[in-house]
Amino acid sequence: MARNDIRRGAPASRQPDQPEPSRLGRAFRRLLVWGTGLALLGALIVAVAVGLAAQSLPGYDQLKSSQAGQMIVVRARDGTELVSLGPSYGKWLAYEQIPQVMKDAMLSTEDRRFNSHIGIDPIGILRSFYVRAREGRWKQGGSTVTQQLARTVFLNNDRTWSRKLREIVLAMALEWKFSKDQILELYLNKVYFGGGAYGVDSAARKFFGHPGTQLSLPEAAIIAGLVKAPSHYSPTADAEAAVDRAKVVLGLMQENRVIGPDQAAAVDFKAIKFASEGGQNSVRYFTDWALPQLDILLGENTEPIEVWTTLDIGMQRAATDAIQKNAPAGAQGALVSLDRDGAVLALVGGTDYVTSNYNRAVNAVRQPGSAWKLFVYLAALEAGYTPSSEVVDAPVTIDGWSPRNSGGTYAGKIDVRTAFAYSKNTVAAQLGNEVGFSSVAGMARRFGISTPISTVPSMVLGSNEVRLIDMTRAFASVSAKGQAIEPYGITKIATTDGRVLYQRTSKGGQMLVPAYVAAGITDLLQSAVAIGTGRAAQIGRPVAGKTGTTTSNKDGWFMGFSSGITTGVWMGRDDDKPVPGLQGGTAPARAFASYMRVAVAGRPVEQFDTAATPPAWQLEPDDETAMSGNPDDYSYVDEQGNLIEPQGSGASGRGQPVGDGNGGPELVPGDVPLPAANQDFLDEATGRKPRSEPGTPKPGRIPVPAGQ
Repeated sequence: MARNDIRRGAPASRQPDQPEPSRLGRAFRRLLVWGTGLALLGALIVAVAVGLAAQSLPGYDQLKSSQAGQMIVVRARDGTELVSLGPSYGKWLAYEQIPQVMKDAMLSTEDRRFNSHIGIDPIGILRSFYVRAREGRWKQGGSTVTQQLARTVFLNNDRTWSRKLREIVLAMALEWKFSKDQILELYLNKVYFGGGAYGVDSAARKFFGHPGTQLSLPEAAIIAGLVKAPSHYSPTADAEAAVDRAKVVLGLMQENRVIGPDQAAAVDFKAIKFASEGGQNSVRYFTDWALPQLDILLGENTEPIEVWTTLDIGMQRAATDAIQKNAPAGAQGALVSLDRDGAVLALVGGTDYVTSNYNRAVNAVRQPGSAWKLFVYLAALEAGYTPSSEVVDAPVTIDGWSPRNSGGTYAGKIDVRTAFAYSKNTVAAQLGNEVGFSSVAGMARRFGISTPISTVPSMVLGSNEVRLIDMTRAFASVSAKGQAIEPYGITKIATTDGRVLYQRTSKGGQMLVPAYVAAGITDLLQSAVAIGTGRAAQIGRPVAGKTGTTTSNKDGWFMGFSSGITTGVWMGRDDDKPVPGLQGGTAPARAFASYMRVAVAGRPVEQFDTAATPPAWQLEPDDETAMSGNPDDYSYVDEQGNLIEPQGSGASGRGQPVGDGNGGPELVPGDVPLPAANQDFLDEATGRKPRSEPGTPKPGRIPVPAGQ
């Protein structure tokens, strides 16, 4: 019966209802559906982007011929090539020509899954993020060889997400369009290995002196290790670091099973012979100084260019030889030589560029010693002194400071010319005190000294630190009869096809001091070489110059000029330790003479103009306006080397000295000397004080003690 009821459709027992999905479950399903849809859409977008990028990629031959970086050929003043800077590509090596050890070393180091990925390595990317989360910083990159190729050829090294996305798309497009062998061939011929070397062949020639086809296992390991940090691991910069990195590469090759333990253990890095660095001579001191100026002269430019400079090859060779042969053992030396218009004829920044590329000619700041007296005597001459003026070499104390002469002797009553020739410290101190230490500082600024200047009394003996190129510039301005000189090293810039991008035009400088002041200081400088401390600088024709020696013989200077060429020499130790026997009149003066004999050999002998007539106000002994305002009629140079136009004798002044933290005022860039006249003179000139009685010392003169 029951069975029949069932057949007839009798109602069966009711099944329980299915539970409704939870809200979380519904959200998860929607997320899964939408996520899958978005992933498919993203994959479609990426595929379209990769396809379009692949179609727009240049052909293989075009990629082979493309180059990265700017080539710069630097030429001497006669057109001779000094050095070629920028990318060097060597010979293109086909895939079959590249040694297998080089391929294995590179892939083991940079991309061990190269043969299985599609341009990006998901495993490498995940590992990179894991290390980032664990270490708290990006320590391990996930870029494949293909991504690095895309970055090298098409992009830059900006650390932005947009650049990274473009890199990924281009890498996948490269994999789409080219074979693995083609990609690896492109990579090994284009990747940067440091020192301007692009590609395996260029790196092999630069670091080992032979073609890339002849690379051994240890050499391949060294080259493969350079990609991570070319400048840090470069054999020319740090051979030990290069070898240490190569040992890591050998370990990775062993892990990747392309070499066995026996092969790795048999490698002897001590047997590797690194090629000597070519072109790294003293010329690089000059190019290191001159070439950064291209950014100012040209602005943004990526074309291959040729740069014509002022450097004279023969003079540079003579300058290098003079420094190397005369610098005391353990000491460094530097030399700057300027033509009469400021053209740098020779520049040496040290005894050996390969050992140390620090440019002491333009970057080092050292105390100039008595060479600084140039500015003391310039200020005194402008204030009314003449080379024949009478002064007294005697003990003196100024604000608690008592300078001493070299040797501890005093000459008594002498003239300015003799005091300068024999570098009398007491006279320089009295002159500086008389005309005002701020006047001396202002004169130094006017002549191009760009470093900070403290106006404590000892500044007259060269306690302020200066740069050699600035001091040479100052003496060159004296040689130019008081006209401002600006050192320059580049005369023309042109593209390799001859299109001129920059041409220097000659321009006259501002007058820094009157002609009679320039003539007077030249008289003093000539005497210093003829009869004074600079006798070792004599070269058989008129020379004007000044020695400089600092405390404990730490620095020795000689600055001078002859026949339109001005040369400055500095010697000392980088660690500022004393150099036994070093004085400005010894090794530096001898180096000056050795160089200048070559430098002026082809020039006519020139006599100095030391007989310029002083102005009428200086010839009038009773003219009480002799000291008022004349320095303001001349321009000066600020810290950036800019010429500041004269403001006229009626100007109220361009600034006041401020404290230097050591008890003395400091003249900052833009300040000028205070009036050279003393307060008694000003009171007398303005009627606040009766006129001086006969016999009273006049302004601008150091009183001579009675009986001397």
